[in-house]
Amino acid sequence: MVEIKKEQTPEQAVQEHSQKAADETVTPDKEQKETEKEHIEEIAEDESAPEEEVLDKTDGEDKDKEAPEEEKKEGKKKKKPVKKDKRDEKIEELNDRLMRNLAEFENFRNRSEKEKSAMFDMGAKSVVEKILPVVDNLERGFDGLSQEEKETPFVKGIEAVYKQIQTMFEELEVKPIEAVGMEFDPNLHNAVMHDEDDSDETNKVTEEFQKGYMYKDSVVRHSMVKVLN
Repeated sequence: MVEIKKEQTPEQAVQEHSQKAADETVTPDKEQKETEKEHIEEIAEDESAPEEEVLDKTDGEDKDKEAPEEEKKEGKKKKKPVKKDKRDEKIEELNDRLMRNLAEFENFRNRSEKEKSAMFDMGAKSVVEKILPVVDNLERGFDGLSQEEKETPFVKGIEAVYKQIQTMFEELEVKPIEAVGMEFDPNLHNAVMHDEDDSDETNKVTEEFQKGYMYKDSVVRHSMVKVLN
């Protein structure tokens, strides 16, 4: 079919042209507004993005800070006392008992040695004390002999026995106590006589009546002496 165009009056043609021009001017404004709106939204999204990233970072840091605390708590929970095996406990008990027994045995041995030494010293001291009167008699006998009698074989034999006893005393650490000329010591000397003198020397031993002896550090017999007052 052939379309038949209606003839327009000049007024209608002007009006239609102006309408098209208006439509053409309006559409670009709408498109511009829409583009501007989209641009604004994109800017807003870009501005909001860093905040979200910051929030994400801060949340991450908070989580990182909280993580070690949680790990510490978990570590504390994990550090529970480990129960020892019964065999290990038995071994420790036996080891402790063994060490105690060894210490007690060592103390017993030391105490026994001290007691044994003390008993030996007591016995030796008692024997020396019984021999001393024999030594005293020998010394008195030698003092009463003349020079000629001392040269006889019999006296020479007795003198050899006396020297043997003195050697035995030295081996046993038996020593005579020094008295004459020494200051009086009541721990070593037994004063049976006193002598008065005008000299400045006082409290001195002037004469010895019986020789005293010591066994090691203990006195077997005190010296009987005369003391100057």
